[in-house]
Amino acid sequence: MPGTPSKPRGPRLRELGLRIGELEPGPSDSIADVSGILVGHVTVWRDEPEPPEGRGTARTGVTAVVPESLPLRAGVAVLNGAGELTGSHGIREWGQLDTPVYLTATMAVGRVFDGAVSVAVASDPSVGVDDVLIPVVGECDDSDLSEARVVQVEGADAGRAVEGATGWPFDEGAVGAGTGMTCLGWKGGIGTASRLAGGYVVGVLVLANFGGSRQLRVAGVPVGELVPGEARADPAGSCIAVVATDAPLSSASLERVARRAGLGLARTGSVAHHGSGEIFVAFSTSSGQEVEGWDLDPLFEATVDATEEAVLNAMWAAPDVEGRDGRVVRGLPHNEVLELLRARSVL
Repeated sequence: MPGTPSKPRGPRLRELGLRIGELEPGPSDSIADVSGILVGHVTVWRDEPEPPEGRGTARTGVTAVVPESLPLRAGVAVLNGAGELTGSHGIREWGQLDTPVYLTATMAVGRVFDGAVSVAVASDPSVGVDDVLIPVVGECDDSDLSEARVVQVEGADAGRAVEGATGWPFDEGAVGAGTGMTCLGWKGGIGTASRLAGGYVVGVLVLANFGGSRQLRVAGVPVGELVPGEARADPAGSCIAVVATDAPLSSASLERVARRAGLGLARTGSVAHHGSGEIFVAFSTSSGQEVEGWDLDPLFEATVDATEEAVLNAMWAAPDVEGRDGRVVRGLPHNEVLELLRARSVL
């Protein structure tokens, strides 16, 4: 049954004085700073006997990024393709987002896709009659902490995530799709941030599940070398980044914006390992005279900075989580990291 182990971990990094880049954040420093964007989570946390007697340990869930109006112009980009974002071919072909963006575990994509179809049919009676659509569902692998031989989420969890979606505040860290994720040697998950750029807002939400422990960088400080996390046998993982903006952009420009999320991941330590899936989708909530050419540069900068901070926010918010086979992934140690940042005059 759905549940949540999340515990508040105190102020966010920006509230403690960390500044990523030169641009200012929006009021909430979240993707919800883009008007009309809501976020909802369903967390699935259970402990049962292993299959076939039960469903085993579940540390997983569904997260939905829900624009209040659809369709919207959109673009997608892939840094490394060992992952999935359903509907991405359609976005590339038509430059349009037709559904909320759903995030979940790798082997749960099909079930969440089914639930997303139900959401679409319930919200628009013409779906499946006058036309069909392809829901957008992204995934990362949480099988280190969650039993993956059994699909732990239900199709209806997609609808629950949409129904429960809100503006800020919403939870970050080990919640929804992020419940079982690991990032750069520590607990990962859902994180978000925003930036103000050229009179517009750029907001980013990430599902962070990538990287080796020694690679972690926080505002340029080699934290992973100084405070080693748990070394993963396979540092490959994945990261889905969802970029929203109120800047009026063409689908081609949105693809270019989406591509910049990869630079934000690189700043945190990602090298996009062979088996990792770094896939990004960007969409605009506005129409009108399109921003083009050199005027895109502030939006590119905003995307890079917000992606970097969103990853750090995911890790900062996530507590220790014990999962499958008694495995424990620790939350990033706040006191040690803050001491390092102060010593490097970053805070």
